[in-house]
Amino acid sequence: MEKGGEAGGGRPEYSIIVPTYNERLNVALIVYLIFKHLPDAKFEIVIVDDGSPDGTQDIVKQLQQVYGEDRVLLRARPRKLGLGTAYMHGLKHASGEFVVIMDADLSHHPKYLPSFIRKQKETGADIVTGTRYVSNGGVHGWNLMRKLTSRGANVLAQTLLQPGASDLTGSFRLYKRSVLEDVISSCVSKGYVFQMEMIVRATRKGYHIEEVPITFVDRVFGISKLGGSEIVGYLKGLVYLLLTT
Repeated sequence: MEKGGEAGGGRPEYSIIVPTYNERLNVALIVYLIFKHLPDAKFEIVIVDDGSPDGTQDIVKQLQQVYGEDRVLLRARPRKLGLGTAYMHGLKHASGEFVVIMDADLSHHPKYLPSFIRKQKETGADIVTGTRYVSNGGVHGWNLMRKLTSRGANVLAQTLLQPGASDLTGSFRLYKRSVLEDVISSCVSKGYVFQMEMIVRATRKGYHIEEVPITFVDRVFGISKLGGSEIVGYLKGLVYLLLTT
């Protein structure tokens, strides 16, 4: 494999933050695909690993030998500390004017990154978010119950919060760095509720949000980290945001 990123000289324009926990089987492929689909962009990948016991960090260190430590940054934490704080940790180490957040499990395909960047350039948006719930968007690999649960959660949030975005629980987004710093500092939620709070807070602050359709694909390798406790947390977070925004 050739060493990646002839377009990456100088300060990166985009910092792509990828939180990981037990993603040894996915992290090499997601990094490869990011480089494949952004051949001309100046970017860095900031991998925030929460002490994965499966050897994820060892794989990332090998990727650094291939692509360079200036293009693939490993910013590890000692244990699992939550998604919101993972983004905050990654942001501290990010150099780009724009920040992309995406999952490492291949549910967010890097082929959509050029669409995010193009949409931001065309509209000047503060935030570009991927959505499953518009034309040409969708979900692949979920059973009917999970689709209904996700859709119902979004409809409930849309009705109560009027967030100005069609997909509140998605976590594939591009932010202007200054906007992410502002919004994330006002968020208190953890876990999957964090994504919803980010969009709601951004809307209340008057930031310009645009959407691009994506197809969410259920993880290829590994075990989903969404459980009953996250669903209960989502409902609690919904009530909290209804009362405080």
